[in-house]
Amino acid sequence: MIALEADGSAMYTIQALWTQAREGLDVTTVLLNNRSYAILNLELSRVGAEPPGPRARALFDLSEPPLDFVALARSMGVEASRPETADDLVVALERALAEPGPHLVEVVLPPAF
Repeated sequence: MIALEADGSAMYTIQALWTQAREGLDVTTVLLNNRSYAILNLELSRVGAEPPGPRARALFDLSEPPLDFVALARSMGVEASRPETADDLVVALERALAEPGPHLVEVVLPPAF
């Protein structure tokens, strides 16, 4: 099974990785990391608060301090990787799907803003 997760929402539910490890679940979590609570940026624009100023943007920024989802996953007993290229991503997904137990593959994306 593959689960898609974003970094912002992962910060609300990071304990799911520990549950996957504890239960030995065959789940590969692909974590899309753009270093932002992107959904909150979208909601801010929906209420007409555009353009957001530096203070508002800082509230939704997940780059300071930087989050290391590979280290977080490993600390909860989940194998994890952060591929650097598209070819590396294919290899990481193939490996994760071939091995039993939970895995996390962190995909670093360009910043959301």
